[in-house]
Amino acid sequence: MRQYKVANRYAKALFTLAVESGQLEQVNKDIALIRSVDHDEFRRVIASPIISGDKKADLFRAVFGNRISELTSKFFNLVFQKGRVTSLSEIRQEFENQYRAYKKIRIMKLTTAVDVSDEVKEDIRQRVQNIERFRGSTLQLEHSVDESIVGGFVLQVDDELYDASIRHDLNFIRKQFVENMYVQKIR
Repeated sequence: MRQYKVANRYAKALFTLAVESGQLEQVNKDIALIRSVDHDEFRRVIASPIISGDKKADLFRAVFGNRISELTSKFFNLVFQKGRVTSLSEIRQEFENQYRAYKKIRIMKLTTAVDVSDEVKEDIRQRVQNIERFRGSTLQLEHSVDESIVGGFVLQVDDELYDASIRHDLNFIRKQFVENMYVQKIR
């Protein structure tokens, strides 16, 4: 819980500063770039308690250099100086959450049994976008393939889940056979 609070405070500070200085889009791009660097050794060095915050800041500057804005660079220097590097991924995630909330972007997770075309994905996204409670927000589609659902699809937007998979239907039928709702139970 403490890690979340720290990450939330730092992310909120960065977000507020980015909005006030008119650099929100640039900082969001910087955060996306930082997230895209997914190298095991880099993560280990950054997370190491043995390496000082100054050396971590130097490494961070060496990796990202002038590819990120001055605001983002100064912010992460502060994170390293304050010893909050263990919260780095949480800060990044919280910033992304605040950005999506501010821009009214909602994540729509679509899971299918087989890979589907971009046209089908866009058609599903448009149909969901036309539902009253999703109007006024932008749906960002994330697609994954899970063969265990057998067929159909599973759709999740925020905490709403719509399961139109064959696996779900089969489990429902199995439950009906087990309960056998139409036969009186004998004591």
